[in-house]
Amino acid sequence: MRKILVSACLLGVKCRYDAQSRDYPALETLRERFELIPFCPEAAGGLPTPRTPAEITANGVFTRDGRDVTNEYRLGAQKALALAKKEGITLAVLKSLSPSCGKDRIYDGTFSRTVVAGQGIAAQLLLENGIEVFSEEEIPLLLKSEP
Repeated sequence: MRKILVSACLLGVKCRYDAQSRDYPALETLRERFELIPFCPEAAGGLPTPRTPAEITANGVFTRDGRDVTNEYRLGAQKALALAKKEGITLAVLKSLSPSCGKDRIYDGTFSRTVVAGQGIAAQLLLENGIEVFSEEEIPLLLKSEP
């Protein structure tokens, strides 16, 4: 069965910044066709749960209270890529809007909930290394593209 890297929070792991998770029924369909490999780049980068929200700015990744967490986000992204390479993973489903996992859209760095075009740190590194990335909103698209 083909493996797919999935943001751990989408699989019920309470690793989000607010220590919550969300239920995504479409993941059950994925589970029937793929081996789902949960991973949280933020936790892997050494950030605690819960944690102060962070957003990407022109100068890096910063928490709402101004702490620079760029290195933790980069480390988590590198660990996500290393896991994907080790496991032969070429697909990922990542949490939209996240500063780690956001694909195509992220928050703008002002903590005003303004969404802009952009990639999360892990999503960008995976994409740059040939891993096809989908957001949880794109699961139907993934299912249509995979036999």
